Amino acid sequence: MSRSGREVHLAARPVGWPTSDDFRMVEVDVPAPGPGQVVVRNRVMSVDPYMRGRMSDAPSYARPYDVGAVMWGGAVGEVVESESPELAVGDLVLHEYGWRDYAVADASRFRKVDPPPGFGPSAFLGVLGMPGLTAYVGLLDIAEMRPGDRVFVSGAAGAVGSLAGQIARCKGAARVIGSAGSAAKVAYLTGELGFDAAFSYRDGPVAAQLKQAAPDGIDVYFDNVGGDHLEAAIGRLAQHGRVAMCGAISMYNETAPTGPRNLALAVGKRLTLRGYIVTDHYGRMPEFVAEMAGWLASGQVKSAETTVDGLDNAPDAFLGMMRGDNTGKMVVRVS
Repeated sequence: MSRSGREVHLAARPVGWPTSDDFRMVEVDVPAPGPGQVVVRNRVMSVDPYMRGRMSDAPSYARPYDVGAVMWGGAVGEVVESESPELAVGDLVLHEYGWRDYAVADASRFRKVDPPPGFGPSAFLGVLGMPGLTAYVGLLDIAEMRPGDRVFVSGAAGAVGSLAGQIARCKGAARVIGSAGSAAKVAYLTGELGFDAAFSYRDGPVAAQLKQAAPDGIDVYFDNVGGDHLEAAIGRLAQHGRVAMCGAISMYNETAPTGPRNLALAVGKRLTLRGYIVTDHYGRMPEFVAEMAGWLASGQVKSAETTVDGLDNAPDAFLGMMRGDNTGKMVVRVS
């Protein structure tokens, strides 16, 4: 069957903040599937902070996007043609061929998924997917959170942070504190998600607000932001405190980023600051999904999504996510 589809290509490598000019929509012919291959029509795709790093050609843990070529990322789609016994027409599959209408590849590159009752396919891009596992592994394995710990999560209204804070509560944290970018998000954290305290980093210095929210200090910091948040957390961490360095979104678009000025405190406090990449921990996925499914069923964990319609609006969704326009996971409804 002859098909055409659209792809979002990287038009130029951004310097500083990306703009819409760094993306280009291209119409392409969709090839017929070869032996063992399937054609998947994407339903939903993900936009994530790590994609900003892929837009640069600086050395990193994964290869960058190529200028003039289609971008990639998490997506869920429906098999519409199959030349493989492994997948049938109509199957829903999770894969990494986002930023396009159609994906054609070997069936082994796709994982069949079945959303649980009450959830759509986008759950596998958020609460039951990479962001959820990132929160779970970062909090429990990297930061080694224990019952009774006082936990601070930055970027706490986003896809990863909102789950990290709720997991901390489920695992017996004594106090969970979050930072976010608006009063509405602060209310969401303390009202809907059960954080003990939260503040907007736009309302004043982060260090002063964290001191007020955590007068007795913190034991664990889940870092999505870096910069002034990491500096503030180092100042409030107790001896033998632990930091899961998940991301540093405040620094991704800076041309001259700076680190925390009080890093020397890590020596006297015997702190552990540990970075991690979630793809190194996919072996934890079955245990994570089983435990998260139980929390979702019981209502202990809630999941929010911000949805943008149309592949042509994917660049705007990405830029909005980088600005913090989303609550919970930002997804694009492709079709």
